[in-house]
Amino acid sequence: MDLQIRNYKSTDLPHLYEICLKTGDSGKDATNIYRDPLLLGHFYSAPYAVFHPELTLILASDDLPIGYIIGTTSSTNFYEVTEKNWFKSLREKYPLPNDNDSSPDARIIRLIHKGHKPRKELLAYPAHLHIDILPAGQGKGMGKQMVELFIKKLKELNVTGLHLEVGKRNSPAILFYEKIGFQNIAEFEYSIAFGLFL
Repeated sequence: MDLQIRNYKSTDLPHLYEICLKTGDSGKDATNIYRDPLLLGHFYSAPYAVFHPELTLILASDDLPIGYIIGTTSSTNFYEVTEKNWFKSLREKYPLPNDNDSSPDARIIRLIHKGHKPRKELLAYPAHLHIDILPAGQGKGMGKQMVELFIKKLKELNVTGLHLEVGKRNSPAILFYEKIGFQNIAEFEYSIAFGLFL
């Protein structure tokens, strides 16, 4: 298997949706959890590639995407852009579910209606990232390389700090970020935030 990290191409977008879904259960496959296979990608992956293709890196096996790192230089600006140019059409497509609907799909639809909201605890770390890698690309040091390349891009753009959030159930990811130098900066109900000053 020939693994390489390469720049994003617009034809990769469907693969970002697929990877997001197949890692959407705290790093495990969430295909059987969601009725609509696009919901997770609509919220967690696609807008980054659409609005920040220059920061989207693809882990490819024989040029087929099996992982990605995505993010933004400014969480606050990104949230404003997605509010204006991304969520409006999705809210029309996905009406708010009934209050008694506690399904996984309903939870993501509510997030789409809420939009991205900056957390005040993380404002000192203006950039953020998401990284998802399918099992075929894990355990080979590629995740660390992708983070290092992402950080290099941020430094070239004079970004001062970077954060990310990890679900509390995702123990391998928590260990990964601690190992590569991220600091635990905040804890929320379902997630831990890690940060790094650049």
